[in-house]
Formats: sequence, structure tokens, C-alpha cells
Amino acid sequence: MSTVTISAAEVNKLRQQTGAGMMDCRKALTESNGDFEAAIDYLRKKGQKVAANRSDRDAKEGVVVARASADNTYGIIVNLSSETDFVAKNEDFIAFTNKIADIALSSRVTTTEELKAQPMDNATVDEKLMEVVAKIGEKIDIIRFEQVSADAVVAYIHSNYRIGVLVGMNQPATEAIITAGKDVAMQIAAMNPLAVDSDSVSEEMIAREKAIAIDQIMAEGKTGEMAEKIAVGKLNKFFKDNTLLPQPFVKDNGKSVGEYLTSISKGLTVVSFKRIAVGG
Repeated sequence: MSTVTISAAEVNKLRQQTGAGMMDCRKALTESNGDFEAAIDYLRKKGQKVAANRSDRDAKEGVVVARASADNTYGIIVNLSSETDFVAKNEDFIAFTNKIADIALSSRVTTTEELKAQPMDNATVDEKLMEVVAKIGEKIDIIRFEQVSADAVVAYIHSNYRIGVLVGMNQPATEAIITAGKDVAMQIAAMNPLAVDSDSVSEEMIAREKAIAIDQIMAEGKTGEMAEKIAVGKLNKFFKDNTLLPQPFVKDNGKSVGEYLTSISKGLTVVSFKRIAVGG
């Protein structure tokens, strides 16, 4: 048993650095014979145990942060999950997510695993996640991470960190193009399109939608040839409703999104987009 005397100042220092409770910090220092770094490791392990013990809990709340680089050619979205809305609305939790997003943006990692391995305050992002788990007692994790590179990338956060959107366009960023990108990002946040246009929809989804349409039409007694023609029309309606560029522009229903972009700059279009919603 340790004979090292643990001072209140040491306990407080550990609390300030880790955010863990006073009794947890005292126990960590006691178990580590006053070794500060070992005590931090002890709390991280405690956090890992908390995460493991709560692995069956749903983490359907959280925060989504989208960021674009200073030159607007690259962007990221990070979704940090939590179990409760109470934690998701906490300013420290939001600030922590923003810090992870800044690391993702500057490091330009390509996977969640790479992001978790990045340095963060003399530790790694993953280790800091475990510290927060230990502090709040909830299962939290980076559950989704997306990125976009393009001539112009615009980031948008909607509804108090509930939805994050990245829009990649085919012309270099200007003030007008960035404004247009934000308009389109708001459209994406609200309408949740499946793809940029019909060419971006997978062959499997097209085949499935066409088969459903043909079955519905034939059930109404139409002939096979007639059913095929009507199915094409239904498929075009599906593309208009569910892909971005043909959708009516929410700020001006007299134009499609594609037509709106062309009105901003000839040939301007969206080449890719990413959308992440909390719980989605």
C-alpha cells in the first residue's frame, strides 16, 4: 500500500488537467504513488473501462462540426456522439468537438483512425476522448468523419451543430461563389438529397427504383411496353425529387439548383457534397 502523501494541490492540478472528479483524482494519484503521468494514464484506463461498460448504450446525440480551409479548397465534417442531449449542448463538449475538427482540418487525415491518432495536448485525440468519457460517464466517440477537396469548398453548420454540410464546386472560390455554396449547403441540409445528379446515383438504386415503378404500373393493368415508358417518367421524377441539381431551389422555386448556380457563374456546378446529421 502506498505511503505517499497526496496533497490537495496535486488533486486539484489533476482535476484541472483531466476534468475527472476529486475522489477519482485522489485515487488515481494514490494508486500511482503520486506519479502524475501515471495517474493520468490510470484515469484514461478508467475512461476506457467506462467506454467498454457502456458499449451497449446508444449514442444518438452529439455534435457535428464542419470546417473549410482558409483557401476554401478542402473541408471536413466531424461527428462526435454522446448519449444525451444534455451533454451535446454543453459548451465544453462543443468546444472539444471544435478542437478535434481543427486538428482534422490541419492534419488532412483521411480516416477516423488516423484522426484519433493525431496529437492533442500532449496526448492523442483518442486518449483525450477517453479522458472525456471518464469525466462525463457517457459513451462518446467520433462516429463519422468526411472530407471534400474541390476548386471551392464551402462548409455549413445547421441547427445548432445538429447538421454539417460540405459543398465542393468546380470553380475557384470568390465571394459570390462562397455565398452560392452556402445557399446550396442550406438546401442540402434541409432536403437531404441522395446524390449530386442522376449520373451520381448508383446503378443498384436506379435498378431498384425502376423495378418498383414497373411493378406498381403493371399492378394497375398497364402492358409491359407501356409500363416501361411510364417507369422512365417515374424514374425522372425520382431524380428530380432526390438529387441535388434538378431540385427546385428552396430560395426561388422558379429555378432548379443547377440553374441557380449557372446564374451565379457560367458553368458553375456542384461536383460533390457531404452531409452528416446527428442521429442520422
